[in-house]
Parts: sequence; structure tokens; C-alpha cells
Amino acid sequence: MGRWRMAAEPRLNRLETDRLLLRPQQEDDATVFRQLWTERDERVPAHRRLDTDGHPTVQEIARHIRAEDSGMRPGLLAAELRGTGDVIGYCGVVFNGNGSAEDPELAFELLRSVHNRGYATEAGRAVIEWVRTAGYPRIWASVWDWNAASRRALQKLGFRETDVVNRESAHGRSLLTVLEL
Repeated sequence: MGRWRMAAEPRLNRLETDRLLLRPQQEDDATVFRQLWTERDERVPAHRRLDTDGHPTVQEIARHIRAEDSGMRPGLLAAELRGTGDVIGYCGVVFNGNGSAEDPELAFELLRSVHNRGYATEAGRAVIEWVRTAGYPRIWASVWDWNAASRRALQKLGFRETDVVNRESAHGRSLLTVLEL
């Protein structure tokens, strides 16, 4: 492999910032996560939006949260406002292989009601610090070319856009960004 990696994959478990608590997802978070599905831009591909029958339901999302609690790899954390305990979205890492199958990819999504307050950048910084401490040499992020807010957040976090387009469709172009740690 040629680079240092921790012997056992660390678990992304709990991170705190000035305004946020990032913690493992709980079944009760399913209601907020379903709301995220309802708020997604119509340009998001159909498999990431509610279908015509209203799926996924809150119950289906809760089942998914329960099934994903395997602890095998770091993952996505619920983003909760400190002080109120309100869940406003999620932030964490996934391993989709968009950049490199060995490196994490930053993922975040927040409720529209909390956009433009710096929460994505704040949560992203905490996750990036965890990634750095875990010994990864880089972190990737994919972003739709039309998603100006997420592109700005990634730029503030130090990501640079590569010339790689992950996907191109009627929904736009999914751009690959990277942050060398």
C-alpha cells in the first residue's frame, strides 16, 4: 500500500464543535433524515429523492440506520445543535471509491432551515481533523456543479476541484474535489 494506516479501522463516533455535536445516528433521527429527502433539489438523481410512492418512509430509514450500525468502518454522524439537541442533518465519511477506494469521502447534508449559517463548514472541519488524526493522506468530496453552496463550503475547507467528472447526466455534472492532508 505504501502509506501509513492504522492497524484497525477507527470508528468515527462522536465529534464536538462550538455549536454542534456529531454523534452516531439513532433510529429517532429517521424523521429528520426523511425531511432531507423531501427537501432535495429536483436536479438530484431520482434514486436520491422520494419515489412516487413516498419511499423511503421514516420506518424504512430507521431500519437502514439500525442495519448500518455495524461499526465496521467510519460513517455518517447525525449533526445535532448543542444546547437544543435538534438534529439538523448529517456529516461524516463514506467509502464510495469516487476518488480512491482506500480514502474517505466527506459527505454532508443539512436541513434548508439551517443553510447559510456555516454549519456544514464547521462540521466538515471536525470530520477532516478526525480523518487527519486517523492517518489518511487525503479526503475526497463529490459535488454537483450546480450546488454552489456546497462548492463554497468545500472551498472554505480547503478542497480543490480536480478535472474529474464522476458522473454526467441530465442532472448535471458530479465534480470530484480533494483535500491533501
